Amino acid sequence: MQTLFKRHQKVRLLTDPDPEYTEYHTENTDEEQVPIRKGMTGEINLILPNGQYHIRVLDDQGRELAYVVMSEEFLEAL
Repeated sequence: MQTLFKRHQKVRLLTDPDPEYTEYHTENTDEEQVPIRKGMTGEINLILPNGQYHIRVLDDQGRELAYVVMSEEFLEAL
């Protein structure tokens, strides 16, 4: 399978992810959950067998906010 992005590569979300496929990081459950929006950055965590990407969304300090599943046409390399 030919993929555009590689594992651990930094990416930017070009659209809002589907809330059904958003999993918030468990360490942040005591804090208010920040909605995941387009323009946020993260890194590729896994490349799924169906060609989609499992992305670890990061905040400005580099802490994990959530994990989302996105297709490569909705991602931009940094």
